[in-house]
Amino acid sequence: MFELSKNILEKVSFDKTLFRKELIKALKWLKPDEKTLLMVWCISTYENQYKDVITEVFKNVTHA
Repeated sequence: MFELSKNILEKVSFDKTLFRKELIKALKWLKPDEKTLLMVWCISTYENQYKDVITEVFKNVTHA
């Protein structure tokens, strides 16, 4: 699921709204260790583009 989530996020990375939607969806399916891997990957890959979205989505996940 981790690799699939990465592929989907790469495909929708042109649109902030889609990226946010798919990131939220991916986090519903991933195991806790995969969520951590996805967070690291998102930050390293998309921090310049979507830092606010990544921060918001992962903050909500850790508080859920």
